[in-house]
Amino acid sequence: MTSSFEFPTPPARLSDAERDKALKALRDGVALGRLSHDTFMRRMELALVAHHSHELAALTADLSTEGRVSRLVFGTVEAVSGFGVRLRRAWQAERLPKLLLPHPGTGHPLRIGRDPANGLRLSHETVSRVHAELVRQGGMWVLRDLGSTNGTTVNGRRVIGAAVVREGDQIGFGQMSFRLAAH
Repeated sequence: MTSSFEFPTPPARLSDAERDKALKALRDGVALGRLSHDTFMRRMELALVAHHSHELAALTADLSTEGRVSRLVFGTVEAVSGFGVRLRRAWQAERLPKLLLPHPGTGHPLRIGRDPANGLRLSHETVSRVHAELVRQGGMWVLRDLGSTNGTTVNGRRVIGAAVVREGDQIGFGQMSFRLAAH
């Protein structure tokens, strides 16, 4: 007489692909405004420690998946919107005043700000007294924010600490913007 024993089998463990898919759904959810930052962070933590697919499903259940038509429409709108932004930036970039890079042989940083002692004085209320400096280091130009109130930007991105800049880059000090040019 043979008897069979059935043992309950635990659910299969998650694969990296399943976890990546859930993390992408969470990132898309926050990007589309369906999740707050705090909710996103908490769900991401839970996704990273999840052991089974039903745990991931619970984290992404309220994030509706779009059909093929919705993705096509949203993708088209995103492409057109992005084109307008790029066109506007290009139009404004050509109209920016040029800021000539200092001669590389000087070896001294160019200080920029409202203070009359700066090498480049910008008298605008959004520019700090000592706003930033431009210096040649190792064959590259480096733009360093000096703790300004309204920030320093390179090509629309805020500089945290320092950033390498090149001829043609758009740089901003507060609300004043320039296009870098060589001699």
